[in-house]
Amino acid sequence: MKLLLLSLLAASMATAQAPSCEIAPGWKQEGPARTFVPGTLFEYMNGNAEGYLIYQFVRLNGITCKSGENEVVVDVFEMATPESAYGIFAANRDARQPIEKIGMIGQVVPQRAVFAKEKYYVELAASSASDQSALLRSMAAEMEKRIEGGTELPPVLSWFPAEGLVADSIRLVPQSLLGFRILRRGFLAQYDSGKAFIIAEDSPEQAAAVVAKFRERIGNTQPAGIGDGGFKADDKYLGGLCVFSQDRYVAGFANMPAGKDPARAAAAIAARLPKP
Repeated sequence: MKLLLLSLLAASMATAQAPSCEIAPGWKQEGPARTFVPGTLFEYMNGNAEGYLIYQFVRLNGITCKSGENEVVVDVFEMATPESAYGIFAANRDARQPIEKIGMIGQVVPQRAVFAKEKYYVELAASSASDQSALLRSMAAEMEKRIEGGTELPPVLSWFPAEGLVADSIRLVPQSLLGFRILRRGFLAQYDSGKAFIIAEDSPEQAAAVVAKFRERIGNTQPAGIGDGGFKADDKYLGGLCVFSQDRYVAGFANMPAGKDPARAAAAIAARLPKP
């Protein structure tokens, strides 16, 4: 009986995440539903699949909705974590257009609406060349209600100091942050002066090891007096730089111009990171 109840609960949750043309009155499903996993996503997205896979794509459920001659493609991407869902949203949104509060975060433009909620990223694309933003906004709002989970942004976004932060600039870099393979995956934010980053490692020991290896890679560094093994340097490519670890996080500032202290900026991040 317990196994049956768990199976029914899992099926109910899966249905809740599945797209439906009922999100708009008068729209009907055209053709069969689509389902893709990492090994088959290339069949659907061809050259674009890799851009989703590197953000820890898990599964896609999609349908095409039709009303008269108009079509809207609705795709629900399950990602591994809310951070990954936010990451693929930030990678796909139009940086020139404003964002909206749909789920955790969303955006609507004339032929497309996208939003992230919990570990799901949703795309709605209209076939009509005319402005469909009102329809897409309404459909996105209804689809958002069908997605399980909370609407709070990943906590890491609040750890970046607000002073000097360029609006809506925080993004997830899925690999080789700052161009270094040792900095595997983390969040990067643009500031009026420089760039800040926060990387979550599996343990404090691993975070400290990353800082030590990075310090050796940079060379000619000075102690920064921040966190565990914090250092600062003037690098040919990264400009004014300060990197440190605190608990299981690696963080810091890079590309600081001459006359700006990267250690002072990095200390502001250290003060906002979760305490061990």
